[in-house]
Amino acid sequence: MGNEKQNNVNGSSKNEQLEQYRVDDSGKHLTTNQGLKVSEDEFSLKAGERGPTLMEDFHFREKMTHFDHERIPERIVHARGFAAHGEFEVYDSMKEYTKAGFLQDPSKKTPVFVRFSTVAGNRGSGETVRDARGFATKFYTEEGNYDLVGNNIPVFFIQDAIKFPDLVHAIKPEPHNEMPQAATAHDTFWDFVANNQESAHMVMWAMSDRAIPRSLRMMEGFGVHTFRFVNEEGKAHFVKFHWKPVLGTHSLVWDEAQKINGKDPDFHRRDLYESIENGDYPEYELGVQLIKEEDEFNFDFDVLDPTKLWPEEEVPVKIIGKMTLNRNVDNVFAETEQAAFHPGSVVPGIDFSNDPLLQGRLFSYTDTQLIRLGGPNFHELPINRPVCPFHNNQRDGYGRHTINKGQVSYHKNSLANNTPAPASEGEGGYTHYQEKMEGRKVRARSESFKDHFSQATLFWNSMSEPEKEHMINAFSFELGKVMSESIRQQVVDMFAHVNLDLAKGFAEAIGAKIPEGPGSKVTKSSPALSQENTIKKPHTRKVGVIVSNQFDGADVSAVIDNLKEEGLKPEIISNKLGVLKGVDGKELEVDHTFLTCDSVLFDSLYVAGGKVIDKKFKDDTVYFVKEAFAHFKPIGATHEGAHLLEEIGVNNASGVVTGEDMNTFTSQFINAVSAHRHWDRELV
Repeated sequence: MGNEKQNNVNGSSKNEQLEQYRVDDSGKHLTTNQGLKVSEDEFSLKAGERGPTLMEDFHFREKMTHFDHERIPERIVHARGFAAHGEFEVYDSMKEYTKAGFLQDPSKKTPVFVRFSTVAGNRGSGETVRDARGFATKFYTEEGNYDLVGNNIPVFFIQDAIKFPDLVHAIKPEPHNEMPQAATAHDTFWDFVANNQESAHMVMWAMSDRAIPRSLRMMEGFGVHTFRFVNEEGKAHFVKFHWKPVLGTHSLVWDEAQKINGKDPDFHRRDLYESIENGDYPEYELGVQLIKEEDEFNFDFDVLDPTKLWPEEEVPVKIIGKMTLNRNVDNVFAETEQAAFHPGSVVPGIDFSNDPLLQGRLFSYTDTQLIRLGGPNFHELPINRPVCPFHNNQRDGYGRHTINKGQVSYHKNSLANNTPAPASEGEGGYTHYQEKMEGRKVRARSESFKDHFSQATLFWNSMSEPEKEHMINAFSFELGKVMSESIRQQVVDMFAHVNLDLAKGFAEAIGAKIPEGPGSKVTKSSPALSQENTIKKPHTRKVGVIVSNQFDGADVSAVIDNLKEEGLKPEIISNKLGVLKGVDGKELEVDHTFLTCDSVLFDSLYVAGGKVIDKKFKDDTVYFVKEAFAHFKPIGATHEGAHLLEEIGVNNASGVVTGEDMNTFTSQFINAVSAHRHWDRELV
């Protein structure tokens, strides 16, 4: 279950590696941090019962000093995060492409730690905002820690890391009033977009449904950058990394996302935490796209450009392994917040490309951890510690855990026989790929990086009609919050280069001049980019079951049992907590009241009926149903519930299932839930 121990690559438990750091305080005596047992923890030491507190109260000073320093600076970006432990297994040896040890043996399990996050908001912001999501994975391998630090979007806003501070300054709350929080619907962001048009492709993703995922368990992950695989013979391939969720890639709708932020700002972390606790472990398959070095220039995009993706129809994704998240963290601060990721944490067989955004990240991430975690020893914190031994001549600094023995702390030396000594490549020593490099020192960008619109158009061309409509609405909402008419018009003119119908669609909504011109001539598309083509299954979907007393016990219980057997998660909703009784004596324990939950917190509704207690119960039920209907969710109803759906006129709509035969009803309802949304529904 969720608390079972992990097995690492050499068969021992990762928990055992960290056991000395894990403490259960229950049943223990209270002590100071020095181990001194404390006799009183309610009152400070005073000169008389009503006198002043004394300076010599070392316990008060230790307790208060620690409290005063409990917070560390939050991440500038990716501050709002949640994480879990798990394991990774490769399906087949990748020896042909890379010598990375954890990608060789299908019988070995590599421990992993994954941190998901929003990007723009602070630690206290909501989780279902329109934003990119971080997807950072730490592999604890025999050869050292490998960090795959990515996002749920395969491209980025900028091409060169020197512009990253400018981007973040533009995204963050505006400095004159510190508004808005965790949102890009404001002037400075869109001013940046209009004046840095390399952002066009990323903005298309950010305005799509990908930016409001249904769950962290239903979200793709991407390494974003082009890396290299290098095998034992020194042959290299360019590689991009993909995480493919086993449950498919699914999203919220915008109105629903906004309401969830008010109803449950912890929606995503709660979903992840509860799924792991319930044994519904999130699973992601690892895929790689591979390009031979000699084919580097055979595409209509630059393979090193971080604002470009490699269309899966041109460069297929090879699925090579699976990651399972099966244990929640024991302490969010010690693990999730103190986790330090770095794209430069690699193992033999994985190397870098000349992607200028990646090159800048290789500096920035270490520099960030130095200020956040108080010095150079952040790698010694338990969550960051490798499972393999580490030996070097680094010493001292804030937060040093290692107690190094001996008099030598330099290289080369004779006093310790020149140890620790470098390892040869044959002994597992990391060697950088010997790429031939030439050129003048310049501050410039390759001409091949200057196409900013063709892949933005490819993304638009790849979307289904509902997804296109959602994007137009997203642009309309975001730019509708922009005060400057000039910026609004600049953005309209910019995205007319992507697609004229798109630009016209939101130009009219925001009162801008309708663009003219031929628009883009790009007709290329990539069906893999549309969520319409994702995996669709009902497993772990939450079903709100609305029931009142005197329900048909046998039928309703049978439906609920059948839903559970198919992996759905039915939760009982009524007007008050307690036990509901059916006409035949069957009992149901109520999980939520109408007051403590909302239809937006469920993937679907099943209105089971029963004796309607009062008008408020009926009104609340109608509200839940109409809201779920407006969000295109599947709705099922039997008995009195079916009559209610007929009364409000939604009973014959797409995705609405009613019936009297419980087996037939359940089967049809599960199929409706599997579809996720029913976009062809007309709002009544």
